[in-house]
Order: sequence, then C-alpha cells, then structure tokens
Amino acid sequence: MYQFLVSFTVRPERRDDFVRVARRTARESLAHEPGSLRFEVIADEQDPDLFYLNEVYADLDAFTAHATGPYFGAFFAEATEYAEGPTWLMKGTLVGGAA
Repeated sequence: MYQFLVSFTVRPERRDDFVRVARRTARESLAHEPGSLRFEVIADEQDPDLFYLNEVYADLDAFTAHATGPYFGAFFAEATEYAEGPTWLMKGTLVGGAA
C-alpha cells in the first residue's frame, strides 16, 4: 500500500470551506477510484487553522490515477484560494503488511 500524510494551513474564515471540499474529495475518491482505500480529513488538536489529509492507496499507480483524476483537480482548484499546502509530512509504501 502507498500512503501519505500532508498538511494544509487554512485561512480562519475559510476553515468550513476547506473541510467541505476535502470531505467531498474523500467521498468521491473512495466511491469512484478503485485503488483509493482511505482518505481522512484531520483537524490539528492545537492549531485550528491546520488540517491533515491522511490517504492510502493500493499502490503508487492508484495514487497516480487519483492525482490525475477529476476529484484531485477539483479539490486544488478550490482549496488553493484559501489554503497553503500541501506540505508533505510522510509518504511511502507499507512494509510487510499490517502487524
């Protein structure tokens, strides 16, 4: 499995917009992209303007399909108006499967 964690810093007055567009992207990706396995929108516990996207794909090819697909493009078309990022915090391939 290929997975990553990224962060976005969002303008305070647009937090709800970011959550809405990120959750919509999560729902659409999970429903329509076969290799999309997990897409979580996480709010930082200390900084209300910081959000994380934790995503898991079957493999790097599945992520590439997501990154070139319509949901990814729609997310960035809107979110770049009020969010800085992504900042890549972690990306890689799961070693040996689940413990």
